Amino acid sequence: MDSYCSDCKRNTEVVFDHSAGDTVCSECGLVLEARSIDETSEWRTFADDSGDHDPNRVGGPMNPLLGDAALTTVISRGANGSNGDATLSRLQNRGGDPDRAIVLAFKTIATMADRLSLVTTIKDRASEIYKRLEDQKCTRGRNLEALVAACIYIACRQESKPRTVKEICSIVSGATKKEIGRAKEFIVKQLKVEMGESMEMGTIQAGDYLRRFCSNLGMSHEEVKSVQETVQKAGDFDIRRSPISIAAAIIFMITQLSDSKKPLRDISLATTVAEGTIKNAYKDLYPHAAKIIPEWYAKERDLKNLSSPKA
Repeated sequence: MDSYCSDCKRNTEVVFDHSAGDTVCSECGLVLEARSIDETSEWRTFADDSGDHDPNRVGGPMNPLLGDAALTTVISRGANGSNGDATLSRLQNRGGDPDRAIVLAFKTIATMADRLSLVTTIKDRASEIYKRLEDQKCTRGRNLEALVAACIYIACRQESKPRTVKEICSIVSGATKKEIGRAKEFIVKQLKVEMGESMEMGTIQAGDYLRRFCSNLGMSHEEVKSVQETVQKAGDFDIRRSPISIAAAIIFMITQLSDSKKPLRDISLATTVAEGTIKNAYKDLYPHAAKIIPEWYAKERDLKNLSSPKA
């Protein structure tokens, strides 16, 4: 492309520097135009990993559960906290936003999921469960935080990454453990009516909790491996205790045989299982210790270091 150069006093070939936005004379190096704006189309994609290569970057991220909610307009607020235009704001509030409640629920789910360090698949599953409840018009008048917490609990179980009700309750300020439990039963009942069959929540095994509990206690790789093998062998015996109680009791058993013994109180805090419950499960496991604890970790003579459940 040619352009007139004031130094060369004639038309010369010019070079466009895209990084700086400068138009430069190719013969004398004079900058003929600086910081020019590139008005051509931009074909770079800003899409996520969904496989959508649409280069459009206008508006917020699309959520398939919200329909056209991402296209709504919000009247901004002024510098002093007041609405920029009171009339527009009043008209917007009068019209209402049918998706306002579900957007708030999705934000609450995202916040709770982040606090529990949950993966995106669990967060999306919890949002999907809540959306199905919203479609049935059965969420009005119910505790939002209890419903959201129950959705997360069910989603964790369905994705085989279970969390205890106590763990979820610890990051919820507006609902008690009993309220979350009731909300869970309500959701299961409602979705059973929708599907015409029982809702699949997945079976909880003691091994589902081990890695997280062991990580919370700072246990070594060797200790974690021995705990996993012990839990697997314990499944061959009729131990009528909850999976989380069995997991906590086996961790207590293995740490007694290691150099870094963990107090029962620390195990109780890390597993959210009461000390008395751990002791009762330990009492049931103790007679089988020689058969369930791997030999490579502890010989039979080492098992004498285990404390008697009567102590």
